[in-house]
Amino acid sequence: MRLSTAWTALSFFLIHGGLESSTAKKLGSSTGRFANATLVRLSEFLNAGYKKGVRPVKDWRTSTIVAIDLMVYSILNVDEKNQVLTTYVWYRQSWTDEFLVWNPEDFDEVKQVSIPTANVWVPDILINEFVDVGKSPDIPYVYVTHDGLVRNYKPIQVVTACTLNIYNFPFDVQKCSLTFQSWLHTIDDINITLMRSPEELKEDKSVFMNQGEWELLHILSNYKIFSVDNDDYYAEMKFHVVIRRRPLFYTVNLLLPSIFLMVMDIVGFYLPPDSGERVSFKITLLLGYSVFLIIVSDTLPATAIGTPLIGVYFVVCMALLVISLTETVLIVRLVHKQDLQPPVPHWVKHLVLERAPVLFCIHKKHRLCSRLSSQASDLEHYKDGNYGTAQCTLHHAREIGRRQSHHERESGLLGLHLPPSRDSTPPVMDNILQEVTAIRHFLEKRDRCREVAKEWLQVGYVLDVLLFRVYMVAVVAYSITLGTLWSVWQVA
Repeated sequence: MRLSTAWTALSFFLIHGGLESSTAKKLGSSTGRFANATLVRLSEFLNAGYKKGVRPVKDWRTSTIVAIDLMVYSILNVDEKNQVLTTYVWYRQSWTDEFLVWNPEDFDEVKQVSIPTANVWVPDILINEFVDVGKSPDIPYVYVTHDGLVRNYKPIQVVTACTLNIYNFPFDVQKCSLTFQSWLHTIDDINITLMRSPEELKEDKSVFMNQGEWELLHILSNYKIFSVDNDDYYAEMKFHVVIRRRPLFYTVNLLLPSIFLMVMDIVGFYLPPDSGERVSFKITLLLGYSVFLIIVSDTLPATAIGTPLIGVYFVVCMALLVISLTETVLIVRLVHKQDLQPPVPHWVKHLVLERAPVLFCIHKKHRLCSRLSSQASDLEHYKDGNYGTAQCTLHHAREIGRRQSHHERESGLLGLHLPPSRDSTPPVMDNILQEVTAIRHFLEKRDRCREVAKEWLQVGYVLDVLLFRVYMVAVVAYSITLGTLWSVWQVA
């Protein structure tokens, strides 16, 4: 009887001690100032026996599914020369850790807790396009819920390689990729999925700073399974960040000055072609455009694989200015010092002065009368003045002759018996007639030279109108083509 009583007492003490030890183990063994700290007891409970170097699954055949999400906060830099994109993103990833599970009732209804990242297992998911380590802040904690869900949220400055197409600059749209994948684990160990639906991800611009040079259009996502050696398969999630440049700055500082200079070049055609002012005006425009290109050369993006269309536009504008100057020089050479040129060939008269005005609707009076009428009036005034002088001289000579004849008759009547003149024309009359003949020949020759000059001037003005219209057609066609392309790119 005493033996049974002793065994009963011993069994009671053993059971009571076991219950107390299990309760202490469950609640933690903290003493002192941490005795009643629930988070300390929970942290000790979670860290007890935890192996952060082992993938947190009880069945090794179970794949750890990592859900990721991406939110673009800002576009920091787009380096067209080095083909590098620098962005600042908010990256979120979550997975289930089967070893970080507890009952909230045992820990004052605590359902989530933050623990150091260095104490838990973290998937080795990286960005394939990384080319440099950005200045990202270090977030040392992760959130863990009571059912084992681990949430790792952190901002990242991403410096990635990107194929930048600058042909449409400054109306370009760039599409850069950020590929997330496990660097070592296959799809049997780590699989990747989206934390949100692709539609929500595409249209989300809630945190994007929309005041810079670049505008975020949308973010596309694409899930893919690939294999390197046809043996091990890996999962990857690719985000396509689509951005568009705001062209207002470049339009005001690059396109408008160039357009103004081209308009002034067109206006310069209304200067008289036979004056030197047009040549000096065109040369000034060409020099000004050269200085403009030197100033904007640092603004244009530079790559080794292509040239933006705006660079081609500047080169073509420079070529048009050179062509305009060449045309002006040729026309000025054609209409300058026409008196020294040979007569206009008949085929030139037929093509330029007869056929071209009819085919191209060139009104000669509109362009030629102002110049030619002044020259013709000067010529007629000069001829009238010279012929008037000659007529006055001839009349004076005839009057002297009549007076001499009358004097001879009076002398004969008075019996002076003066010897008769051998020639009926006195010597003064011969000199006067020679002078009048020389003046007449001079005026006839000058008249012929003036006619030749007038014809060459007509040829110059007609050719100037034709070349101006050809130049205008080239400028308008080029402007319409570029404007259409840039409008389509801007809308797209």
